[in-house]
Amino acid sequence: MAEAIRLGTQNTGGAAVPVIGVCATGDPRIDQESRDRAVNIIEMTAAILAERVATPDGSAVPVVWSDVLVDGEPQADIVARQFKDAGVNVIVCVPDTWAFPQLSLISLIQQFPEDTPLNLTCGNSGPKPGVVFVHAASGAISQYGRLVHINVGTWPDTGQNPVMTDGTADALVDWAHAAVTKQAMKGRRVVVFGHDSMGMETALAHVIATRKILGLEITRLDMKLLCDMVNKEAWDAEELKALRAWVEQSIGDRLELGDDADSARFNQSLGMYLIARDLMADVNAIGGGFMSQLEWGSDPRGLPMPVADAMESLFNSSFDHNGRKQPMPFATEADVQGLLTMLAFTGLTAGNPPLFMDFRKVWEPWEIGRLAEELGLGDAEPEALWRTRGFVDGDNSGSASFDWAGMPGTSPEELMAGVSMPLADDGYFPGGGNSVTFVSPGGIEGIAGRMCYSALTNTFSMIWDEASTVELPQKLADAVCDTSNATWPHTFVTPKNATMGEYKQFAPANHFHMTWDLSAARLEYWMDLTNVLSATPWQARPAYVEGVDRPMPLLYVMNGGEAATKLELAKRM
Repeated sequence: MAEAIRLGTQNTGGAAVPVIGVCATGDPRIDQESRDRAVNIIEMTAAILAERVATPDGSAVPVVWSDVLVDGEPQADIVARQFKDAGVNVIVCVPDTWAFPQLSLISLIQQFPEDTPLNLTCGNSGPKPGVVFVHAASGAISQYGRLVHINVGTWPDTGQNPVMTDGTADALVDWAHAAVTKQAMKGRRVVVFGHDSMGMETALAHVIATRKILGLEITRLDMKLLCDMVNKEAWDAEELKALRAWVEQSIGDRLELGDDADSARFNQSLGMYLIARDLMADVNAIGGGFMSQLEWGSDPRGLPMPVADAMESLFNSSFDHNGRKQPMPFATEADVQGLLTMLAFTGLTAGNPPLFMDFRKVWEPWEIGRLAEELGLGDAEPEALWRTRGFVDGDNSGSASFDWAGMPGTSPEELMAGVSMPLADDGYFPGGGNSVTFVSPGGIEGIAGRMCYSALTNTFSMIWDEASTVELPQKLADAVCDTSNATWPHTFVTPKNATMGEYKQFAPANHFHMTWDLSAARLEYWMDLTNVLSATPWQARPAYVEGVDRPMPLLYVMNGGEAATKLELAKRM
């Protein structure tokens, strides 16, 4: 009699990591030399992915490959079993010869969930054309409504060990990061303390939509738990001393403390970080958020607590008192849609630190020019982006990653040398505590954007643009910071395509977010895989920029365009 097997718990800690499986289809009629070449291409592709695709903590993503060419249904079953046994949930097929789609690839992928990311990468070869198979398979799969991305690249037509070009590899790696980010979110969770802050409906936690569309859970904890644990001093006393000593050594006299009461409140702020960090670790969270205003630190009817700025900055940074760490996207004001944006951006870049900002004052060219004139800087930097295109002053009391105090790659010691922690504005925060402030340097490039949700279509959208930071003459920077709040961090952001008029009219919320070294193609692949609408309402941006954007999937082309197809797919969710 067969017996059920009791599973053990050894070596099962933590969450599952996405696994990429690489394979290739084939034609049973091809010669052995061509079959050997096809297997070499599989191995070459797997090696590229293993070397270049990583998770936000810097770990390599597992990559497996099969040397069984999928000629037909029996081979499809073999490879499917191999992939399932290895935990594969991202599939890359690199055909080098003609094959029969239904007998081979379709028989394979039908054994996996329909939302399994699927990429077909090939050379543009003539002898035994894998590219012909790619177009046949893409058309066959797209007609029944399944998403597939193709990457028609280049590798030599002849030779047993062809190597794909850098451009082909780059496009595949961009797609793989998007696929891994999508799969890494499924079944994971974030921890959000409190409800939607200050009644800002753009910060709402759309629990069911987030669960169904992104596969992400939102663990909701009341701020009272954190308040009680802070009042109980439920942190490791020795670690708090170490954290405080590190801050004092890093910040020096730029840490403003007026008296013993200020010092005690600052300890509470640091203790909040240690407590929240451990609470989030208890549930294997990948991000978080904290409501703060109004109940926590701004309502005098209660007992206002210290601001959470230091905690939020520490989470979003790539280091703390223990050294290098994984940035943990963390949203001030319990802004869950901001958190979702930062989770995507950080995942897509394999761990680059996110920046949380108010979409504060938009400085159009004429207005910043007028201020420069008033300050005696009328002729300064006539060709600078800040003068010719304008910028947004991105600043917010919380969540600013320390990494954004300098250029990418700057050491923690140098970064912290540019950070100050003044006493918090008691008009906003009667509970006291310390803010975090710095001014980001110019020349940081990436994507700035913001996710939003619509109940009309039950879809998330991403309003985004390529962007760079700009640096102002010191006198002008000081004046701009004083216009809003000089004790908060400031990053001056100029979009690549949007005019300042467009930028300020189409902002979906009062917050926006930026991550460096994130490419447009990588973000677009992720939006395809998660069915997030891409919104770039900028008149200057073409629908497709070759070498910048990912090619539009055939599924969208044959169903009326990207937005129309995504809205139709959303009806299935």
